[in-house]
Amino acid sequence: MQRDLQEIDMNIQREDTAPYYIPIGDEAAVFETAYQKKLPLMLKGPTGCGKTRFIRYMAHRLRRPVVTVACHDDLTASDLVGRYLVKGGETVWIDGPLTHAVRIGAICYLDEIVEARQDTTVVIHPLTDDRRILPVEKTGETLTAPDEFMLVISFNPGYQSLLKDLKPSTKQRFLALEFDYPAADREAEIVAHESGVDIKTARSLVLLGSKIRNLKDKGLEETVSTRLLIYAGQLIQGGIREQRACEISMLQPITDEPDVKRGIKELITSVF
Repeated sequence: MQRDLQEIDMNIQREDTAPYYIPIGDEAAVFETAYQKKLPLMLKGPTGCGKTRFIRYMAHRLRRPVVTVACHDDLTASDLVGRYLVKGGETVWIDGPLTHAVRIGAICYLDEIVEARQDTTVVIHPLTDDRRILPVEKTGETLTAPDEFMLVISFNPGYQSLLKDLKPSTKQRFLALEFDYPAADREAEIVAHESGVDIKTARSLVLLGSKIRNLKDKGLEETVSTRLLIYAGQLIQGGIREQRACEISMLQPITDEPDVKRGIKELITSVF
C-alpha cells in the first residue's frame, strides 16, 4: 500500500546536537527508565517551563526521532491515525503522525493533549497498556509498537476545568512528571545562555519574573514563563531598552486588565 509521508502534517525532529537543557531534578533518569520499561509518560506543568525542550533533550540522549503533534479542538482520530486521500487518480492511504511514529519507533509527543477532544484521545489507549498496539480500523491493520516507540503527552494543569481536562481513564494510563519554573539561579543561567544577555541582566529579568508570578492570585490568569524571560533578554541583547523590552514580552502578552498592567509596569520600573 502506497504511503507518501511528504503529505503528512507533522513535525518530525532528529537532533544532531544536544539541545541546551539543565536538569532540575531526576526527570532525565525517570524518562530514561520509562523508555526502557516501555511505559507512557505525562508531563505536567505551566506554559513555557521547558517541557518541549526536555523532550528534545531526551530524544537526543536516546537517539530517537520525535514526532510532535500540537493538539487542538479540531484534532480528530483520523488526524492522528491517518486517512485515505485521492492522489493522481488513485485512492491511497496516508499515515497520520501517531501511526508513523509507531512504524518507525519514534517518540510520539502529543503537546497540550487537553486541547484535543476526549473522543480523539481514546485512540491512544491501546498503546498505553501492555498490548502496545494501534488498531488502524480503516486499513484493517493492527500495529504492534516496537521497543523503541514511546508515547509522551503534556498539558498545563492550570487550564483544567470541567470542560477541559483529561478523562481519569486516560490519566491513569500514564506515569506523570511535574514541571515548574527553575530555581532563580538556574533560570538566570538559562536566560543568559538562550538570549545572549550578561548574567547580571538575566538575574534582573528572573527577579522581575518572580515578582510578576506573585500576582498569579491577584487577577492574573497566566503568568510569565521562562520563555518570555528569554524573549525579553533577546530584545535587550538586540538593543531594545530594558523597560521597553519587558513591557513587550512580559506585560502585553499576559494581560489587558488596566489595574494589573499598571502594577506590572511599577514592578518593571522597580527592577530596571
